[in-house]
Amino acid sequence: MDVRLIWWPAVAMVALTCIVAVYMFRRRVAQMKSERIHPQSLATSRAMLEKMTDSGPADNFRNLFEVPVLFYLGLVVAAQTGQVNALTLSLAWLFVATRIAHSYVHCTSNRVRYRFKAFVAGFFVLIGFWAVLVVGLLK
Repeated sequence: MDVRLIWWPAVAMVALTCIVAVYMFRRRVAQMKSERIHPQSLATSRAMLEKMTDSGPADNFRNLFEVPVLFYLGLVVAAQTGQVNALTLSLAWLFVATRIAHSYVHCTSNRVRYRFKAFVAGFFVLIGFWAVLVVGLLK
């Protein structure tokens, strides 16, 4: 199997991160305009927390740099150890799908019940992905 296929889930995650960043920027600017918040008054994270009430997209953007770091590392391990196969690719794409679902909920309704289900599903997919990689490393 072509090892380059493992990089497409990474490209999808980077695209998701960029989409959430643009969405976050647009929502923040809209809130700042509607509430006449001067940009300098948001110079610290404390001030940002106090004045910006629409935090879903920003929270999600931050989330995209937490657990997915383990995913990106797993892609490198799969590529470098010759473990790019149908199983690892399927798990990688499944992880991406769960992160898209998580981001969608987080940036729209922010219903914790649904967001949590998407997060847990993705986390277990990531554990499975790493379990497959570890088994492959032990061979």
